[in-house]
Formats: sequence, C-alpha cells, structure tokens
Amino acid sequence: MRRRAVRAVRPGPLPGSLRWKVAALITLACCAVAAVVGVLVHRTTLERTMRLGEARALTEAATVADRYRAGTAPEPPTPWTDWIKDPADLPTALRARLPTESPTKSPAELPAESRTASSIASPAASPTERPAASSAESPLGSPAGSPAGSPDGSPDGSAVTWYDDQKPDQPWMWAAQRMRGGFVATSKIDMSSDLASLRALDRAMVLAALTALAVVVPLSALLAEPANRRLRRVADTARRIADPGHQGGTAAKKGRGRRDEIADIAVAVDSMAASLQHRLLVEQRFTADVAHDLRTPLMGLVAAVELLEEGEATELVRDRVRLLRSLVEDLLEVSRLDAGAEVADRVRVPLAELARQSAARVGVEARVRTPDAGEPVAETDPRRLDRIVANLVLNARRHGEPPVLITVRDHLVEIRDHGPGYPPELLAEGPRRFRTGAAERGRGHGLGLTIALGQAGVIGAELTLANAEEGGALATLRLPRRRDQDVLIQG
Repeated sequence: MRRRAVRAVRPGPLPGSLRWKVAALITLACCAVAAVVGVLVHRTTLERTMRLGEARALTEAATVADRYRAGTAPEPPTPWTDWIKDPADLPTALRARLPTESPTKSPAELPAESRTASSIASPAASPTERPAASSAESPLGSPAGSPAGSPDGSPDGSAVTWYDDQKPDQPWMWAAQRMRGGFVATSKIDMSSDLASLRALDRAMVLAALTALAVVVPLSALLAEPANRRLRRVADTARRIADPGHQGGTAAKKGRGRRDEIADIAVAVDSMAASLQHRLLVEQRFTADVAHDLRTPLMGLVAAVELLEEGEATELVRDRVRLLRSLVEDLLEVSRLDAGAEVADRVRVPLAELARQSAARVGVEARVRTPDAGEPVAETDPRRLDRIVANLVLNARRHGEPPVLITVRDHLVEIRDHGPGYPPELLAEGPRRFRTGAAERGRGHGLGLTIALGQAGVIGAELTLANAEEGGALATLRLPRRRDQDVLIQG
C-alpha cells in the first residue's frame, strides 16, 4: 500500500501579529491624511464657489439697479416685480442684512435728472410712467454698487448677499441693493450646478482615497513580513537558550496566543534571562561546593607530601600539590566574591611600600616608581589591595615579558609589562574564568584577573585593562577618594 507523503502546512501570521498591527496603523494614518486633505479641499472649493456666486449675484443686482435708474426695462416677459422689490417682499434673512435706509431729499431739492429717476422709482407713479415690462433676465453689466449721492440718483446703501439653502437640492444666491424711494434691486443665482460639481469632487476624492488604501495597505503588510519573520527567529533563539529542549515553529506559535512579535520577544528574553541567572547560580554553587570538598583531602595531601624523602620526584610532586592548593584557594575566593559576602576593612595604607611587598611576596622582580613628591597614601583594605597587586604582577610575569613596572601616584597604581599585551577578546569582554586568552601569553587558570576585578569591586576601586602605546599590557587601579583622606605623607 502506497503511503502518501504529508507536507507540513506552515501557519500564517496570527491576527495579533505585528504585521497586521502595522497594516492597521498605516490604514489609520492614510485615512487621517485623506480626511484632512479632503476637508481642506472641500472647504477651499466651497469658499471659492460661494465667492464666485456672490460676485455673480452682486453683478446682476448692480445691472438691475443701473437699468432701473436709466429707465431701461428688462427684456420681456419678466415683470418689474421680479427685479425691483419692496423690502417687505424679500426673504426675512435677506431683509435683515439690508442696511438702514438713509433719509432722502424731497423732489424739489433734487436736480432735474434725479427727480426724473425718482419719479420712475416712486411707488406712487402711475402705471403709464413705469418702464415697460421685460421678459428676459438682464445680462451681466457694471460692477455692484454705485457711489452714493451720484448725479443720476444712485443708491446710498451698499449691496448685500444671502445664500438660500432651504432646499438642499436647489440652493440660491441672493443679492439686494437699496434704491432711492424705498425699493430694492435684487438678483437670484441658481447654485445647484456648483453644488453638483462640489459633490462630484467629494466623490472623486473618496474614490481616490479608497484606491490608495487598496494599494498601500497590502503593500505595507507584505513589506512588514520580513522584519516580523526575523523577530520571530530571535524569539525562537531566546527560547532555545532558555530551554535547550525547546521546539520552535508551530508549537511556539500555539503557545504565543494572540501576542505580537515584540511581546513574544519580551517574554522569551525574560525567560532566557531567568534561565541564565539560574544556571549561573548553579555554576557558582557547584564551584563553591567543589572547592570546599577538595580542601579537606588537599590538606591531608599537603601533609603527606612533606613526609616524603627528598629527591627530584618529591619536588615535582610538591610543586604540583602547591599548584593544586593555589587553585582550590582561588576557587574558594571566587565563590566568596560571587556570594557577595566579602567586606572591606579599611585602614591607611602607603601604596608604594605595599606594592614592593606584594611583588616580593610572589617572587616577581618589579620596579616601583613614584613620580609625585612624597609617599602616596590611601584608606583601603590592605589585604585585598595586596591580593589585587600580587595577581596583576603575577599575570604580568606569566603572560608578559620583563621588566615589570609599577607606577604609584595619588590613589592610582599602574602595572605594566613589555609582552604582547592583552588579547582583543579579553579587552572587549573582560576577564572570564578559566580563560587565559592568546596562547602566546603563557599558561594559567584564568582566575587571577577575575579575582583582581572582584576584589577591586569590594574595596570600591576601578580596575581597567588596556594595552600600552609602546607595547605591553597595562593594568590601572584607581582607588576611591575620601575628602578627609586625600593627603600625601611628605618624605
């Protein structure tokens, strides 16, 4: 029977994925931009349409007023009442906008031309004295408003406009201008075509915005997927570090739920940090237990070696036992430093004298220099400072080349050799246990610099490692200063 191969289906991004959040954010941003631009374009176009409508209405009203004063009636069949109106016949909103009528002069006080025009415009004039009726709408003519008090009897009030949108599908733009004799010259412009153009523009902008969203949103989701994939790989790596038996892929996505990639990385990194902290504590506990358990049998071994007969083999065994004893003591010291149980016992210490004694105690020929006048003194723990200087001097002799120079200044101790210098990885990452760096720097267990750095932290000093410009390794120890202890003992 044939067995059909089953291909694993790779699940797509979850609904809570960062990919969809990015797409939603871009959608909101595009909608906001489109809305702002659309409102600005709509308002600008509407204001321009209103200004053009007002200009047309005012021009029509001015033309009606000019022809009425000249005695020229509009073309039939439009009657005069469609153009020249009594203020009471006007819409309430337009009538409220009209300026107050100025007092007029009597016919006897007016010039002959003005009396003729006033008699034409007067409501008391006989029908035979009124201009003939007209039929067609008057053409556009002179600009709105004539100067008040002109010889031809022009009105003394300014023209006003009013937008009538009581019928949304058929709005009108009104213009009114007072005439002498109490009448008002009016015009009425149909704005429905302008309103239709504005609505067409709004529909075009909405369509353009939807088209842009249809293109931008899928493209942004596709472009965000490679970054999201890298974030998921980082989270899987963090999980594998935290749990070596962790299986990534589908299982990780099922456990992730609806979290996005950033939250997933945060959870994975927290888990990794907790796991590494636990492993470090286990390692420190193991080191302390091993060193403590080896100490008792080692003391018996040391005593037994002292009972051996003198000879070349005995000296070789004694040397190996001394090396093993030193290693166990270093491990015990490292475990105490890791536990944070060390406390400094500070006294006033002459730095140059302590440096000479430390070098002599470990059997290293070192030259101590004090460039400053007097003997530098600092308040610190002499036993721990001696341990730091001894480890640095031993490291210079084992891994460097002579001469070894110790320079002592005020609250500063520098130890330098003339060998190949510290390896780049040690300078970049700092001292690490059981790592001696480059092979050319000699042999050792890699605990000397680790202990020196730990003891420096106990006394509050700063230990920096670097390579000197002239060659060789340079270790600089800066002791903490105290205001009442920053003195030099004069020689």
